[in-house]
Amino acid sequence: MPADISLDQILEVLDATSALEELQDVIEALRGAFGVDHMVYHWVDSVGEQYGCGTYSDEWVERYTAQNYLRIDPVILGCFQRFHPVDWKRLDWSGKAARTFLADAQEHGVGNQGFSIPIRGPNGQFALFSCSHNCDDQTWSRFTATRSRDLILIAHYFNRKALEFEPNRQPEQSRALSPREVDAMTLLAMGYSRAQVADTLSISEHTLRVYIESARFKLGALNTTHAVARAMSRGLIVV
Repeated sequence: MPADISLDQILEVLDATSALEELQDVIEALRGAFGVDHMVYHWVDSVGEQYGCGTYSDEWVERYTAQNYLRIDPVILGCFQRFHPVDWKRLDWSGKAARTFLADAQEHGVGNQGFSIPIRGPNGQFALFSCSHNCDDQTWSRFTATRSRDLILIAHYFNRKALEFEPNRQPEQSRALSPREVDAMTLLAMGYSRAQVADTLSISEHTLRVYIESARFKLGALNTTHAVARAMSRGLIVV
């Protein structure tokens, strides 16, 4: 996957995956496409089973598990309490355990900057999509300002694909929304304006209106807000 690949091309690659193992290849390619040191996806399903893929070293993954860092990791703890993407430096690193963890992570090449997107799915599923890098604050601020919307969209696409592989997953009873209808509903649920959604998806507001009306009809919703609520309650979108 070349560095100049478009967002639509990345989403097409994701749509084409047919097994969890293939998501590892995709996330490695995404790291190169975005030019960051690491990208990681971590999923906890409805029965507590965990799945992860990413570009951290095997040594760090093993150490993270052996030290049981999951219980003190400010990224996990902070994002579990949030619904919106967060820059790691906005999290609480003041405790001694958190500072020790941070030093260990940086020693293992995780990077001094990070950006995580918390995702909540149906039936208690929780996931994080993160990217991290080693650079100065100004460089990272420019990166997140210009790429955050793409990362959010990719994170939700990535999670939706992972959910397809969840063991014993119940089939959806609702009429399926198209990928673009899911994109539109997801971004609206996250608080984007119609203009921002259209800009993020690189479509006109007229085309966006067509997607929204189609989704509203499939969901039997009275208006856009009702459509978003129904899509979320039925697990058709995750935010």
